[in-house]
Amino acid sequence: MNLLEERIESAVAIKNILFATDFSPVSEAALPYVAALSLRYGGTVHVAHVLPNAVLLRPGAPDPAIMGSIYEDVHSAAQEQIQQLAQRLRGYPHKTYVRHGDVHDVIAEIIRDQEIDLLVLGTHGRTGLGKLIMGSVAEELFRRTVCPVLTVGPKVPAAARVLERRHDHELPPVQVKFRHILYATDLRPDAAQSANYAVSLAREFQSRLTLLHVIEDFGSHLHEHPGQIDTSLRMLEELVPDQEGLRYRPDFVAEYGPPAEVILQTAGEYEADLIVLGARPAAERLALATHFGGSVAHKIVVGAICPVLTIRG
Repeated sequence: MNLLEERIESAVAIKNILFATDFSPVSEAALPYVAALSLRYGGTVHVAHVLPNAVLLRPGAPDPAIMGSIYEDVHSAAQEQIQQLAQRLRGYPHKTYVRHGDVHDVIAEIIRDQEIDLLVLGTHGRTGLGKLIMGSVAEELFRRTVCPVLTVGPKVPAAARVLERRHDHELPPVQVKFRHILYATDLRPDAAQSANYAVSLAREFQSRLTLLHVIEDFGSHLHEHPGQIDTSLRMLEELVPDQEGLRYRPDFVAEYGPPAEVILQTAGEYEADLIVLGARPAAERLALATHFGGSVAHKIVVGAICPVLTIRG
């Protein structure tokens, strides 16, 4: 296989995009990215709203006889809201779903059945029950979901302030430009997978690309390990063996410090439009995680002023 064939083989294909929404303003902020990626890749948008079990809980135990009525009311309201969303997506190929059950299980089922390539959601970063966008649920999704997850956090400017509109208006074509992509990695053996995704996006959007490794565990003996930076830079360069097709030569950066803080600071300095992270599988112990443990990835999503794309290793 020659280099051109390898690049084609590793190119990102986004044929099916799942937009998970709870109809809140935070979810609304993710919609322009859904529309723009659909337009860019020609993908079908799948809009899903999940009614979690907690939504039916009321103070005191409801009489089982009226549970069906409560469910029907909630379900009907959700159907009405998702149809309003569908009206705004008339210019894009789309499907809609209103489901009931455990949020992750339902999302996983749709991803499997519809062969979803990318999950998009918004989060306000707080924790709690009953809302899809709640931090704890969003974190579970990007840690356990098999496909890449694009999360739009609370500090991301609404790219669609231009969409100050009535909800029944059709969404106009939206162009989102990823002018600078920051890929942050802890250089695990499987880092090449998420690096390839970041490189493919940089080729597609003709973006600048910065690869970053943060060395967290340097203790009080920093002067004894001057070679760590050089080693990290060499390993970062090895993640991009083929730079053909990239508009700009990638930047390679290695820093010492707390991963979340350094990643956010670097994203700000480079004015990144997208942060790409490798995400640890949920089965791994959080205590072993560095960049991409639940708490660190969550800090990045909540603190970033651009979307964060997590790719499970």
